[in-house]
Amino acid sequence: MNEFMTKLQNIVAEPRLLLDEPMAKHTTFRIGGPADYLVLPASSEEVAAVQAAAREYAVPVIALGNGSNLLVRDGGIRGLVIKIGETMGYMRKSDTTVIAGAGASLGDISRFAACSGLKGMEFAVGIPGSIGGAVFMNAGAYEGEIGNIVSAVTAVCPGNDLKRFTHAEIEFGYRHSAFQSNGCIVCEVEISLSEGDSGSIENRMGDYTSRRNAKQPIEMPSAGSTFKRPPGHFAGTLIEQAGLKGFRVGGAQVSEKHAGFIVNAGGATAKDVMALITEVQRKVYDKFRIKLQPEVRVIGED
Repeated sequence: MNEFMTKLQNIVAEPRLLLDEPMAKHTTFRIGGPADYLVLPASSEEVAAVQAAAREYAVPVIALGNGSNLLVRDGGIRGLVIKIGETMGYMRKSDTTVIAGAGASLGDISRFAACSGLKGMEFAVGIPGSIGGAVFMNAGAYEGEIGNIVSAVTAVCPGNDLKRFTHAEIEFGYRHSAFQSNGCIVCEVEISLSEGDSGSIENRMGDYTSRRNAKQPIEMPSAGSTFKRPPGHFAGTLIEQAGLKGFRVGGAQVSEKHAGFIVNAGGATAKDVMALITEVQRKVYDKFRIKLQPEVRVIGED
C-alpha cells in the first residue's frame, strides 16, 4: 500500500489526499467511520488517473458527492473514496445550457441559472447535494426531477475512458440512473433550461426555500428523505399515522417536524439509523401492509 500511496501522491496534491478520514465529515448525516483513502480530484483527468491507480493495486473505489443521500456504516470504508466536491464545482453558460462540474451544489447552480435569466432549475434550490450526486439518484423535489433537465453527462468509466452520455443513455427513472450500475463516475453535467424573467425565477426559488424551511428539519443533520414514495402514498404521512413522529433509537430519531426524515439528534451511529429504519418499516407494514423502501444509500462496513 505504500506504493499505492506514492502513486496517489503523484496524481493528487497533498491537501487533497487524506488517510483514515472520518466519513462523518463528508456526509450530511454527520455519521460514518473512516475511509482508508479519500481524494478530492480537481478534474476528470485526475479522476481517471486515480481510478487507474486503484485498479492497478486492486483497491476498491467508491465515488460520492456531497454525501447528502448517504449513510456510511460505523466501520467505515475499506479502499478509496473519490469525493467529487468543490474542486470540481465550476459552472458556465452556453445559450440556455448550463455546464457544471459534478461537484457544483444544486443551490449554487440554481442561483447561477436565475442570475442568467434561465428557468427550470428552481425546484432544486434547496436540495442539499451536488449535481453529480443528483444525477446519480435522479434527485427531485416539488414535482421536479433532475432527469427532466439534464441533456447530457460526461463521466469517467471503467477502463478510464471519458464518455459522454446522452439523455436516453442515462436511463433516468424514479430515484434511478444508469450510473447506479455502470461503474462510471459523473464528472460534468449539461443542464438544458429555458429563458425566463429573473425576478419571477427568484420569487419561485424563494417560495420553495420558505416551504422547505417551514416543513423540513434542515436545522438537524439528516440524509434528506429517508424512504422512497410508495405508489399512491406519502412515506412521511404513513410514518406519522403509525404514531412514529419523534420515535428514537439511540441518537437517531424520526423527525418531529417531518416524519419522512430520520435525523441525527445527537451522537447517532449508523447502527442506530439502520435499527430505526427497520423499526419504522415494521410498524408501517403492520399498520398499512405497505413496505417502505429506503431512499438513502448505505455503504461501508459495520
